[in-house]
Amino acid sequence: MAAPEVTHLPNLPNDVEGLRQSIRDAVVRVVGEDPRQATERDWMEALAFAIRERMVERRLLTRRQFADEDVKRVYYLSMEYLIGRMLEANLRNMGILEPARQAMADLGVNLDTILDLEDDAALGNGGLGRLAACILESLATQGYPGYGYGIRYEFGMFRQEFEPYHQVEHPDNWLRYGNPWEFPRSDRKYPIHFYGHVVEHHHPRGETRYTWENGEEVLAMAYDYPTAGYGRRNVNNLRLWAAKATRDFDLRYFNEGDYIRAVADKAESETISMVLYPNDATAIGKELRLKQEYFFVSASLQDILDRHLALGYNLDALPDKVAIQLNDTHPAIAVAELMRLLVDCHELSWDRAWDLARRTFAYTNHTLMPEALETWPVELMERVLPRHMGIIYQINHDFLEQVRHRYPGDNDRLARLSIIDEQNGRRVRMAHLAVVGSHRVNGVAALHTQLLQETLFEDFYNLWPERFVNVTNGVTPRLWMIQANPALTELLGQRIGNDWQYDLDRLRALEPYAHDADLQKAFLDVKRANKVRLANLVRERTGVELNPDVMFDVQIKRIHEYKRQLLKLLHVVDLYRRIRAGEDVAPRVVLFGGKAAPGYARAKGIIQVINEVADIVNHDPAVGDRLKCVFFPNYEVSSASIIIPAADVSEQISTAGFEASGTGNMKLALNGALTIGTLDGANIEIRDAVGEESIFIFGMTADEVVEHRRNGPNPEAILAQQPNLAAAVEMIESGFFTCDDPGTHGDLGRYLRHEDPFFVIADYAAYTEACERADTLYADRTAWAEAAILNVARMGYFSIDRTVRDYANQIWDIIPEPVAPSRTNGAA
Repeated sequence: MAAPEVTHLPNLPNDVEGLRQSIRDAVVRVVGEDPRQATERDWMEALAFAIRERMVERRLLTRRQFADEDVKRVYYLSMEYLIGRMLEANLRNMGILEPARQAMADLGVNLDTILDLEDDAALGNGGLGRLAACILESLATQGYPGYGYGIRYEFGMFRQEFEPYHQVEHPDNWLRYGNPWEFPRSDRKYPIHFYGHVVEHHHPRGETRYTWENGEEVLAMAYDYPTAGYGRRNVNNLRLWAAKATRDFDLRYFNEGDYIRAVADKAESETISMVLYPNDATAIGKELRLKQEYFFVSASLQDILDRHLALGYNLDALPDKVAIQLNDTHPAIAVAELMRLLVDCHELSWDRAWDLARRTFAYTNHTLMPEALETWPVELMERVLPRHMGIIYQINHDFLEQVRHRYPGDNDRLARLSIIDEQNGRRVRMAHLAVVGSHRVNGVAALHTQLLQETLFEDFYNLWPERFVNVTNGVTPRLWMIQANPALTELLGQRIGNDWQYDLDRLRALEPYAHDADLQKAFLDVKRANKVRLANLVRERTGVELNPDVMFDVQIKRIHEYKRQLLKLLHVVDLYRRIRAGEDVAPRVVLFGGKAAPGYARAKGIIQVINEVADIVNHDPAVGDRLKCVFFPNYEVSSASIIIPAADVSEQISTAGFEASGTGNMKLALNGALTIGTLDGANIEIRDAVGEESIFIFGMTADEVVEHRRNGPNPEAILAQQPNLAAAVEMIESGFFTCDDPGTHGDLGRYLRHEDPFFVIADYAAYTEACERADTLYADRTAWAEAAILNVARMGYFSIDRTVRDYANQIWDIIPEPVAPSRTNGAA
């Protein structure tokens, strides 16, 4: 007998009394502790479980509404979701932060204390993962039916420490206390195959079918994370996959006493979801990374098809009811996997399956650097994913036939467009597979999209110009303003109300007040308080004392040569040399933050030399507070939310033409930091939005970089004409900052003098001139406050909500569902 349908869902109260009772009950019934003896961590978990109950209610209501409205759904596939700490974000988005604060106080617990106990979720590394998290939050906030898919990394990337100057990677065991936000779904497991071989079958009707046989199998098990929209009753879902062995241990080996071998299969299988971005400098690392990508893609697509069919749709309706967004090149194998599922498992014809797949997928490109676009050796792909290699060959064959008819006799074009790169050891170009298999391809800033069309994907653009669109990135004001900068949020509310929290364009209402002396003073007071908060954190983490009354000059981002942390470091060395020489130099604090990939030797060397310079500068009594240099360790979302509101200057100084967009530039500008930057990525759009008076642009354009490279850079000639810069390079390479080992950075000196591939030397003079302009403006506190306020007022375009609307309108063809606002008393 079928179970009766349950039409009513409980509606838990969100007032102080209701929350207090839920939290007390959770301490006993979920945490299993006596409230009299509960620790702060016990109370944190109890609060999280109480909030989770309420999120589940809303999640079920949201799911029912989407089913009733027969909506099209978007599925976001990403290797990273940098979601940070979830407790405060969920309290705020659910609209119950203050009632929860009072409820905890009634129970004798300080909410701020327990918020600091939560670990950052180690599910991402940088801007790619933070963008994915922002997009999921915005989908929920605006009422779009959107879901995320990724990997539940057990250890994340790594926890960064310095010993003493070198980056040292330690496991980031973020799950050591469990995770109250996740729902394990043991009923949602999918088999994932590797290795083996393909068998061809000829049917009497003339069809050829393939089966993928033998090999190895692991299970992908789902863990669900509800994602709450801000100020709405809408809650979407992020589903992450963990690898599970098909069997826990081999009893035969166990009985023989070989206990290690008995569990070897389990250990090897579960390695797949162990660490974010395993070091791919080795063959084993490369293979593991390929397996990771296929693992989460296959599980996600199997789940998407299961849900699609369970909702009563047939496969022909797939593009009408499903949109799948590939966040960068990592999930590109999804194109071949969906073809395998449709052709091999659901027995569709090849042409029918290809039409459905191409109309379902869209691809976001995040890099212009060819070396950052994943390619896999054909030999590796044939061994690990033999069926997919055959599918890719077929896709490539059909695609190149189209090209031959369009451009007969143009063999060079065929070679450039081919999914298989025959010139560099036979490799599969995953970006090409993503472009060929998608109906839309987007860049993430106006310049980036233009350069994609003119350089990286020029031949594809000439073939299919209608497929290419731009969707400039954005950031969520809920985290990066409301949560990270509550004092500024309150100040804005006093002047222009709170409508901007739902529509960031309404910050424009602040413009008429930019000249107001009272607002300027209040704005600068907020900034100073944020600087004091950051100074306290820096003292706690590094022991360095910072003066909050000087300029805070911040460069926080992944460590990479093209992002040019070396350019900022040379400026620090030059300032230090000039201070010691008795020159009058505008005082500043320079703060770096970011991680280098474990296998990226040059980036790790840059971290080392920054730390060495900082150690000398910060302990030189001749310098004092006129210059401090700090490399903030283990930069993550929670620390970013303290650094960003405190920044006076935002360093966005990548070599023009290399940064796709950037989102750190947007977060910092939204919080009133003025940008020193090149005309790269979204800096161009930020300049156009905030005006020339609120940004300091310098350096070569992307076209000039191309021309400079064509003519051959000559850093030695430039150094000969710039004695200050030459002296700074000499101090680094001579061992001034590493007296115990003076030859340490000789290679770095040679790199700058003779190679300089990212034009640090070529752009240095223009960069220092931009810094001097910033110093001059900063000295005029009234003019600086006005420029910073205008900066905030004009950042509305860079809301993630606008970004998501652009995706929805230009790519996904989905519409938001009307969702009732939430109220803190729990009434719907």
